[in-house]
Amino acid sequence: MKLNRKNILIILLLLAGIGIFAAFAMNRKAPTQYYTAKVDHGDIRQVVDATGTINAVTTVQVGSQVSGTISKLFADFNSHVKKGQVVAQIDPSLLEGTLSQTQADLENARANLAASHANTEKAKATATQTKADYERNLALTKEGVVSQQALDLAKANADSAQAQVSAAQAQEVQARAQVAQTNLNYTTIHAPIDGTVVARNVDVGQTVAASLQAPTLFTIAQDLTKMQVYAKTDESDVGQIRSGQRVTFKVDAYPRDTFSGKVSQVRMNSTVVQNVVTYDTIVDFDNPDLKLFPGMTAYVTIPVASAPNVIKIPNGALRYKP
Repeated sequence: MKLNRKNILIILLLLAGIGIFAAFAMNRKAPTQYYTAKVDHGDIRQVVDATGTINAVTTVQVGSQVSGTISKLFADFNSHVKKGQVVAQIDPSLLEGTLSQTQADLENARANLAASHANTEKAKATATQTKADYERNLALTKEGVVSQQALDLAKANADSAQAQVSAAQAQEVQARAQVAQTNLNYTTIHAPIDGTVVARNVDVGQTVAASLQAPTLFTIAQDLTKMQVYAKTDESDVGQIRSGQRVTFKVDAYPRDTFSGKVSQVRMNSTVVQNVVTYDTIVDFDNPDLKLFPGMTAYVTIPVASAPNVIKIPNGALRYKP
């Protein structure tokens, strides 16, 4: 079917009208909306927010200075221990055998030393008597013949040297015996401080090797009623933090509670993670109810500036978004 001119004109007019309507709709702006806020009087403050970890003030790792098998454990997680208390025992059988053998060697060395001293004293007495006889019979000694006195003196010197060797050997064995006794004493592990066991790293029957470094058997926190938060503070904020500033923080375990503490120091040693530099801000706080545990995450708020009784407006009123 062929379209006449009139129909074509109508179609073109319709298309033009649709285009004009679409262009008008796209260019029409939404009505401007205005938001209002009440201007108020009150106190304002500037704060530094940081995230940190709760730690005990003093934590000591208890290690072993000898290798062996753990035969007994006398402390576990959360155990309260006193300084000097036995917390573990390493099987002493091997070291007891070493000590017994060394003590036997020591007794033998002492006997040899006593015999050497006796021979030395006897040789010295013989040499003294021979010297006296030699002086009385000097005229009878033939030229070129070694005197009996010289022989006896040489023997006395040899016996004296042997006695010195025996004495040195006895001292060496004595030192080995002392080392063996010390190592045997090391098989009994004692708590170095009063505190609470927060970590136990061994079980009965486990072998520990102290050849390179002392293995850690326990970790003891000295006093959990006084603790610290190590708050990672951005380098841009540390200039506003001073010792003695009051701090508040929250933990996930008690979301409704707010805890307080005080800044004790900002440590100068930096930490760099993905080009972000932070410093540890140490916050001291009391924990009398033992509610907070080592390792908990703390969300710290440090007030660094404040202004009392000033006009307050929302931060959004100071921003313009075209």
